Amino acid sequence: MINTKSGIDWIIEKLRNDQSPNGSWGYPFETGISTDAYMIILLRSLELDDEDLIQGLAKRIFSKQEENGAWKLFYDERNGNLTATVEAYYALVYSGYFPKNDERLIAAKRFILANGGIEEVGMFTKVMLALTGQYKWPSYSPLPIELILLPLHFPINFYSFSVFGRANLTPILILADKKFTIKTDKSPDLSDLQLNRESEGEWDRSEDYRSLYSFMKDGVESLLGLPNQLHQLALERSKKYMLEHLEPDGTFYSYYSSTFLMIFALLSLGYKKTDPVITTAVEGITAMKCDIDGYPHMQYTTAHVWNTSLISFCLQSAGVASDDPMVKKANQYLMEKQHRKFGDWVIHNSKTMPGGWGFSDINTINPDVDDTTASLRSISRMMPPETQAWDRGITWVLSMQNDDGGWPAFEKNTNSKLLQFLPIEKGEFIIADPSCADLTGRTLEFFGRYTNLSRDHTSIKKGIHWLLRNQERDGSWYGRWGICYLYGTWAAITGLSAAGLSIHHASIEKAVKWILEKQNKDGGWGESCYSDSKKTFVPLPASTLTHTAWALDALISVSEKPTTAIKRGMTYLLDNLEKFDWTTQYPKGQGMAGTFYVHYHSYRYIFPLAALANYQKKFD
Repeated sequence: MINTKSGIDWIIEKLRNDQSPNGSWGYPFETGISTDAYMIILLRSLELDDEDLIQGLAKRIFSKQEENGAWKLFYDERNGNLTATVEAYYALVYSGYFPKNDERLIAAKRFILANGGIEEVGMFTKVMLALTGQYKWPSYSPLPIELILLPLHFPINFYSFSVFGRANLTPILILADKKFTIKTDKSPDLSDLQLNRESEGEWDRSEDYRSLYSFMKDGVESLLGLPNQLHQLALERSKKYMLEHLEPDGTFYSYYSSTFLMIFALLSLGYKKTDPVITTAVEGITAMKCDIDGYPHMQYTTAHVWNTSLISFCLQSAGVASDDPMVKKANQYLMEKQHRKFGDWVIHNSKTMPGGWGFSDINTINPDVDDTTASLRSISRMMPPETQAWDRGITWVLSMQNDDGGWPAFEKNTNSKLLQFLPIEKGEFIIADPSCADLTGRTLEFFGRYTNLSRDHTSIKKGIHWLLRNQERDGSWYGRWGICYLYGTWAAITGLSAAGLSIHHASIEKAVKWILEKQNKDGGWGESCYSDSKKTFVPLPASTLTHTAWALDALISVSEKPTTAIKRGMTYLLDNLEKFDWTTQYPKGQGMAGTFYVHYHSYRYIFPLAALANYQKKFD
């Protein structure tokens, strides 16, 4: 007999104690040391002497250094990560508190040079190095800035990119066009980290890209106007785009990277360091700081809406009444966060009113499908249901379905095949927003379990067909926003079964078999961050609470009785709920394969609670 009650009660009490006064849960959205390093570099570049913050961030960065001098993105990343190590090294030297002959920095430099030097870092880091005077801008702009002027009917245009792509590329296009650099008296000299000085001029220029670049150039030349006028107009349009997409806190789309880049882009356009737009943007990203283990960490964004919608829904699934003060406050918070403004999503979805939810508490113009269905799940039990908010949310989600039948995150039909030829590293993650199994599965699960939408509804049938078409040969599904195949397979199985597919359907049986094959000897499951870049399941050398909960929830949803595998998984979960080690700190979310991983501090409570509650409802 599995006793789920004690585990459920423990998590509920933990969540009750951690809720903020405004009803949300502000668990950290932790993304390694990149943002911490960039904050030191930003403050020094702007000559803002926030020494307490700089010293605190430096201490956090050093606390994450490995014995060989490198920094890693995740526990099992073999020797370390070159890009993260260069960013950490640069920030620590620029802080002014550590000389280059500090033993820890000598070890970092040794690792950097042994792994190809500064030339081998990622594209975004090269941009940061170039704009702060540590690397040469390429002799050409990665994209013609006039791209922003191309009409929507042109095969590739500004709105062919995802919103995340536009947010980051807009300031980069300005900076690359201006070849802007800013140095200060405290700027270090990183030239000793370069192995090949000649390689700076060309960053990446394949034959395929050259022809695409020419194609875009031809499109630009077909516009009416003189080249100089068009160029100036493109710069103005780019600046206007940034300023028109500021959130109330002054950040550009509430993302750290795009705000960081925007600040430098505005400087390149003649803004003073003291301009209110720049000082407010700095205040905005500084306000996203959180505390982890006694150190400050600069969050890439905040995750309040995501945390709160998932937690509130799971609490209700576990038997906490919808009129319990904890749930009432959470749902009231979510109701206030439903979007009322139009965002860029309307470009490809022009006949729908706002009604989605965004990811962070800052967000007012960038809703996404996953946060919207999660928030709708949470408010679905409100008495009486808030009809207007409910209807607007459902209408918005339905309208966001891609033409291929799947659901994207932020914008529909932004997955042009032409984008793959652009010289943008990790382009599939940065500039495209394709249909994916995790979002499509979770959306189907929401419609199937929480609405009265008919299973014969065209949207549901198209979603099912998309999932069936995109199942991997081994029976799994790739999850775009989590790690990774366990995440996608859990979402697909629960979505398909909620949408009416028989648990004996060949696709589900194949997926269940795949999950069972991945179970560890201790009864749990674990998956490495390597899965997303290798595009195949890579096991983690240990089980984790979150991966185990995803696998269990999938199996519970399609099992008629508690199988041996389920019982073993539940035992692992209940025995390890209070565990705190590297497995509980391991990233379970991703933004960019091989580059950007997220440790959601809330997941260790959310998904075990969901699995325990679903087991209890079905089998106890």
